[in-house]
Amino acid sequence: MIMASILAFQVSPSFPKSIGYNRPGYGGRILCNLGGGMLDSDCVTVNVSPDIKESDKLGSSIVGGNGFVGSIDGMKKRDNETNSEQLEVLYDDGFGSVSMKDYLDISKDMIKPDGGPPRWFSPVECGRPLKGSPLLLFLPGMDGVGLGLIMHHRALGKVFEVRCLHIPVYDRTPFEGLVEFVERVVRKEHAASPHKPIYLVGDSFGGSLALAVAARNPTVDLVLILANPATSLDRSQLKPLFPILEALPDDLHNAIPYLLSFVMGEPVKMAMVNVNKKLPPGPMLRQLSENLTDLLPRLSVISDLIPKETLIWKLKLLKSAAAYANSRLHAVKAEVLVLASLKDNMLPSEDEAKRLSSVLKNCEVRTFKENGHTLLLEDGINLLTVIKATRKYRRSRRLDYVTDFMPPSLSEYKFGFDQYSGWLQYCTSPVMFSTLDDGRIVQGLSGVPSEGPVLLVGYHMLMGFELQGLVEGFLRERKIMVRGLAHPALFTPSSSNSELSYFDYTRVFGAVPVTPSNFFKLLKTKSHILLYPGGAREALHYKGEEYKLFWPDRPEFVQMAAKFKATIVPFGVVGEDDIAELALDYNDLMRIPVVNELVRQSANDTIRVRTIDDGEVGNENLFIPGLLPKIPGRFYYLFGKPIDTLGKEELLKDRESAEELYMRIKSEVASSIDYLLKKREEDPYRSIIDRSIYRLLSSPAQDVPSFTP
Repeated sequence: MIMASILAFQVSPSFPKSIGYNRPGYGGRILCNLGGGMLDSDCVTVNVSPDIKESDKLGSSIVGGNGFVGSIDGMKKRDNETNSEQLEVLYDDGFGSVSMKDYLDISKDMIKPDGGPPRWFSPVECGRPLKGSPLLLFLPGMDGVGLGLIMHHRALGKVFEVRCLHIPVYDRTPFEGLVEFVERVVRKEHAASPHKPIYLVGDSFGGSLALAVAARNPTVDLVLILANPATSLDRSQLKPLFPILEALPDDLHNAIPYLLSFVMGEPVKMAMVNVNKKLPPGPMLRQLSENLTDLLPRLSVISDLIPKETLIWKLKLLKSAAAYANSRLHAVKAEVLVLASLKDNMLPSEDEAKRLSSVLKNCEVRTFKENGHTLLLEDGINLLTVIKATRKYRRSRRLDYVTDFMPPSLSEYKFGFDQYSGWLQYCTSPVMFSTLDDGRIVQGLSGVPSEGPVLLVGYHMLMGFELQGLVEGFLRERKIMVRGLAHPALFTPSSSNSELSYFDYTRVFGAVPVTPSNFFKLLKTKSHILLYPGGAREALHYKGEEYKLFWPDRPEFVQMAAKFKATIVPFGVVGEDDIAELALDYNDLMRIPVVNELVRQSANDTIRVRTIDDGEVGNENLFIPGLLPKIPGRFYYLFGKPIDTLGKEELLKDRESAEELYMRIKSEVASSIDYLLKKREEDPYRSIIDRSIYRLLSSPAQDVPSFTP
């Protein structure tokens, strides 16, 4: 009888019965029971016909996607489902629901000898991706199981056709054979969809494999995601131990799993994956202790994954892989993202990331200071978030910031606003007000239309401090994704080997380079768009200029909004003077030797947006001002009465009418600021001290009351 816990493998129809590449392949679906015991023989179906049907191509499965649930009812239900065009805002990506314990449990069933060669499989939990999703091939590390993305299957499966390479424990395919095996799939998929990228996610050994494939296929549009690639094997901290491991007696080999567990990864980070970080210290430590207790007995599975004879073979394979890949790095034309753990005890991954970024033509690096070698199986990294944050997700040859954007998931929202920038939310307790159609001001965002296109036009506070509260408020209260038009400097590739930054996360939460074409596309897709006419000059204002508007004398955004019949919502925001005092502005910095040269050089290297604006409006020098923190006050937002452009065709033809509406919008933004500056004096919880006392006794940050509008 088929049990409920089933893994579905989609085997490549061109996959050979042996490594003889000219032999006819087979296609079909293989169901493997992960609940213990064997499946009935009639549950395994293999089509041995060499004829390949369209539905059997790699990149689709028998049921048309990344896999399906194993129960009969589940299969029928999934068959009746259809893909939506877009993911919902704050969708459940499943991240954190699977851990290292699951990896070891499932691996135990997958490594049973079957005499077969390497093969591709599609994890059932990946589900069905969005229409037009690119192919992602996962190339495993030294274990060869292919489950290295198990924590990320559900998230990646939403936006990728996920296929994982499984190399059986006793398989002895040489490295060049594996390269050709992966290469055949890459070339076949590229021929079928030449305008779509193919993603190769290589973990450790898989990183060397991915680079080798990319070097041999420079004309294929490949995106490589390399997690601690093993191209640095010659400089490994464990290199002196390799001869000892090879000569180790059989009766001592069982001790290797426990030794490797502390070398390969960070056990605490592995155990923290599904721990609730919001728990008090006591319960959180108990949950962590239980996870560690469950994990340790399962480590013996590693000795089954890598028995002694396989270990010796894998070490030889690692050496040949590193040598092969390193000798061909000059031929790699692919887009590359290297993920490097700073606590990698197996490989010098940080140094290797720097080396690869200097050698490869199109390479970015992100580092993770608290993670070990098994980066993708540890807490603190959501691979899909990293791909989105570094602008690597696309569905065609060129990245489109509008159509390729995927809304944040619930786990990204929680991490972004609870852990990453939660301190600012806590300190400023943003409070939102909006204006209804009848002119009444109410607390909350009910006055902002739900249906787009909606253009939010307002004041850009010092350093853009208001952005996080605004985006978070719309997500939490209305589940609306606000797409902010941002300075192009935020989208230039990072030149340093850094961790994910604030600027990376702005892309996850909807930031778009401010260009006419992006503005056009956002309006066309009926988005909620955030526009700051004052731009960088307003956000980086000088002393004495707080709450002053620096808007150009051009009403183009009004005419563009009218073209798409968009609703314009002017808004004001105050609070910058309640959290910090501007101590050093641009003029001050330019009086300091050495510093002024750095500021000048930065300005010369920065893309300028306002090349046709004169005076102060066109002054967009980017710099980091000197701030003196204050005891935090509070941020206040007021969204004015919506202005509907439907039926106002005169705005398109008559510039005078457009300018009149433009000045009205500017006036309403200024009036909103004045209103908030006056009314905040009535807020009994404007001070963080009063709010903290209220929170202790009553409610979370977002529920602290304010003045009555």
